[in-house]
Order: sequence, then C-alpha cells, then structure tokens
Amino acid sequence: MIPGRRKHAAWCVLFVLAATLCPALAGETHGIGENFRNLWHSTGIRGFLDSGGPAQAAMIGICFFLIWLGIAKRYEPLLLIPIGFGGILANAPLAGIAEAGGFLTMVFDTGIATGIFPLLIFLGVGAMTDFGPLIANPRTALLGAAAQIGIFSTIIGAVWLSDTFGFIEFSLQEAASIGIIGGADGPTAIFLAGQLAPDLLGAIAVAAYSYMALVPIIQPPIIRLFTTKKERAIRMEQLRHVRRVEKILFPILVLILCILLLPTATPLVGMLMLGNLFRECGVVERLSKTAANELINIVTILLGLAVGSKLAAGVFLNLNTLGIIALGLLAFAIGTAGGIILAKIMNLVSKRKINPLIGSAGVSAVPMAARVSNRMGQEADPHNYLLMHAMGPNVSGVIGSAVAAGVLLAIFT
Repeated sequence: MIPGRRKHAAWCVLFVLAATLCPALAGETHGIGENFRNLWHSTGIRGFLDSGGPAQAAMIGICFFLIWLGIAKRYEPLLLIPIGFGGILANAPLAGIAEAGGFLTMVFDTGIATGIFPLLIFLGVGAMTDFGPLIANPRTALLGAAAQIGIFSTIIGAVWLSDTFGFIEFSLQEAASIGIIGGADGPTAIFLAGQLAPDLLGAIAVAAYSYMALVPIIQPPIIRLFTTKKERAIRMEQLRHVRRVEKILFPILVLILCILLLPTATPLVGMLMLGNLFRECGVVERLSKTAANELINIVTILLGLAVGSKLAAGVFLNLNTLGIIALGLLAFAIGTAGGIILAKIMNLVSKRKINPLIGSAGVSAVPMAARVSNRMGQEADPHNYLLMHAMGPNVSGVIGSAVAAGVLLAIFT
C-alpha cells in the first residue's frame, strides 16, 4: 500500500474508534463505559454466554465433525460439507442468519418448505442414472422393493417407542417421516419430512445423509451376518444389451404407471423420469448436461445450507433426535437385510441364481451400495464382478423409496 494511503487509512480507523467511544463525536449522550458495554454485548462471546453457549458449542462441534467426514473420509462430501457449514451458521449467536428473515430461513422456505429442492435433485439424479441394468434384468426390481421393508417396519418401531416411553413422542406423521430414512435416499427423506414433519427435518436429513455416507461401514457386517462366503461367490450371467428404444420408453411407462396407480408419488417419480428421458432421448444434450451438472450442483449447495439451518442447538439437541438417529439406523439395517433375504428366497425357486449381495444394494444409496456389493463379491471370488448387476436393485431402490414416500403421503395427509 502507498505510504500516503496507509496514513489515510490509519486516520480513518482512529476516527471510527473515536466516534464509537467518544460521546461528543458520536452525538450520543451515553458515557464511554456504556459504549464499551454495547460493544461487548454485540460480540459472539457474549452471545454464547447469554444464549446457552455449551449447547451451541456442542452443535458447532457436531457440524465440524460432519465437515471432517466429508473432507477426510470423503463420505457424501457434496452434502455433508454444506450441511455442516449451514449448521455452524445456524448456531452463530446474534447473527440471525437462521432466524425469521435471515438468509438461511429464506432459502429453506423457498426451496425445502415448498419441496422444490428435492424435486430438482431428482431431476438431476434422473439425468445421471442409467436404468439399463434394471431393464436388462427386471426381476431385480423386486430386490429394490424388498429393501423398502425397513421404512415400514421403522414406522411401527417409532409408534411403539412413543407408546412405551413417555419421554419420546412421535405422531404418525413424524413416524412416517422417520421411517423413510430406511430408503437411504436423502432427497426423498427431505421431501416427505418437509410435508409431514417440518420440525424434525434437520435431524431426519442429517440421519439420512449420514447413513448414506456410512454405507461402506454399516452394510458389510449385516451382509456377512445374512450370507455365507459360498453365496457371496455366486457368479451371475452377463446382462443383455439394452436397446435405445427400451431406455426411452422406460421413463415414459414408469411415469404413466405412477400417474394411474399412485398420483401422490408423481412429483418425485415424474422429475426422476424427466431427467432420465433427457439423458436417453439423445436430442436434448444441453438440458441433460445442465440437469446432471450445473443445476444439481447449485441446488445441492442451497439444499445443504438449508438443512444445516435446522441444526440449531435448541431444536436438534433433545431425546427425540436421539430416537430418530437410532430408528434411522434400524431402518437402514432392516432394509439391507430385506433385500438379501428376498434374493435368497428367489434362489430357492429360480434356476438362474442371484448373488444375495446385490439385494443389499436395494437401499438406493446410489452408487455406493452397489460398490459395496461388488467389493464384497470380489473378496469371496476375485473374478466375480457384480457392479452392473447390483445397479439394477440400486436404481430400483430410488424408484421404490419415491413410491414409498407417495404411499405415506397418501395415507397420512
């Protein structure tokens, strides 16, 4: 900086300090001591002391842990990092960024309370998804459907907890929103919770995305519990080639069936199929690339910040949150086991054997669950390649969780 400008900047700083501290320059009638007190009360340190600092500090620590998981462990970094950062902002004292009129509240009200963000995420997911493995082997759709058992069993568990323990209370709508965590589909969980249980949205979203991120840790013990090494080594036939016309007709037919049979699931399924039609029709490459890249990236940032805004200490730190996290883990475990068990049952009546590992991919955590299935198959047999086979139930699980959300909306609204 030029010496003359440095001198000018120094005088400006001195003048501002003088105006703050000197009643004559500031035009105030208060004394210097009161000005110091006002300055002290405007600091974040004083804000922590006045508004439950330990709880806010604990939440900020949790948010930093989410950011660490995203950066150091690469667990769903695209969402855990903005969610964690949004949570830090929400717990900043005196900032008001997550209060009425604040930036994060406006983002939340615009994108999540209205359900727009999850729908746009589904549009982008559809543009990135290849339904070819599912079309080539349609029976794997049953595995994706079986994995949704975790959703409905957890609803029963949430109601039972509420009836058994008075210190945990969930309404039927809240129980339904908690159960959808078992689908391991973050946008679907946010969409349903925003409609049925907006007060629990922060805890449900964090649980859903955390369990999605922890798929490589949670699923292997469950898989080993329900399968033998011989079953994990089963080799499957190579998938047939899927024609382009089949891929184009698939999203159209799925949308028609959804409209006729379950209209409440049409928003989610419809946007998923529109994105997939962009991908497969071959004539709107610009739209397909935008949906799969720029659009979903922008929405992901805003979605993460908006979800993080619901991690304020006063809302998040309670017994209900602990119940949600425990029930979410139960839902995820049951969903994983459900797909495996159905695959084993199908092997009893079918000549074409299915490796039970691909049943665990029905929880729709795309593509991590499919990668876990493939990795564990290669541990049993290094020449066993299951990735494309596992993608069938994996993408089926995306549709299945959206359909389950539609069923719950139809029942509880």
